[in-house]
Amino acid sequence: MDINISENLKRIRYNVEEAKAKYRKSDDIVRIMAVTKTVPYERVNEAVREGITLLGENRVQEYLEKKDFYDKNAEINFIGHLQSNKIKYIINSVTMIHSVDSFKLAEEINRQAEKNGVCMDVLIEVNIGGEESKSGVSVDGLEELLYSASQLKSIRVRGLMTIPPVGRSEQSFEDMRGLFENMKAKRIDNIGMEILSMGMSSDYELAVKHGSNIVRIGSGLFGARK
Repeated sequence: MDINISENLKRIRYNVEEAKAKYRKSDDIVRIMAVTKTVPYERVNEAVREGITLLGENRVQEYLEKKDFYDKNAEINFIGHLQSNKIKYIINSVTMIHSVDSFKLAEEINRQAEKNGVCMDVLIEVNIGGEESKSGVSVDGLEELLYSASQLKSIRVRGLMTIPPVGRSEQSFEDMRGLFENMKAKRIDNIGMEILSMGMSSDYELAVKHGSNIVRIGSGLFGARK
């Protein structure tokens, strides 16, 4: 069956607006990110033509193979697990890295950014469910990581990101919102808490309810991965 990206995007936008109407202020901005893992660049560009302005890349190698073919009207964030030795390949072409989960990784991003004369926006990935199978800093380790990252001059922490445990989205999103607000209240120098990136195809409406302002949609937009 052919996947209708235009119709899918209309439905997603409608659902986001409905969640905002119920739970958020009318002028809150929630960005819909198209997650492009395994999606051919032609389909990604179709989504951009329909109004998508933000793409999320999971794998460095796949991104490098597709990036030159992408519509230049969309900005690109890196959202997948990132190895330190791959940072140099993306430092000049993505606008934000969502998956910083250690000071070591933050230091290397900072080093590569300084080397290339840029300042890289990043989000700190939080392992909100304490799952051993997932990356992300622990809840208990978040504040220390933020204070350490605040000393780095070529990265700019903009907020937090998480992927909740299966079946525990609502509680996890509620916990993340509290954590986000708590960190914002600390007003750490050089640390911004403007972005809360959470919610995917199966739970983005709940994420909007609990304060997310970037939802990451893959299968809901492009259909199930092959």
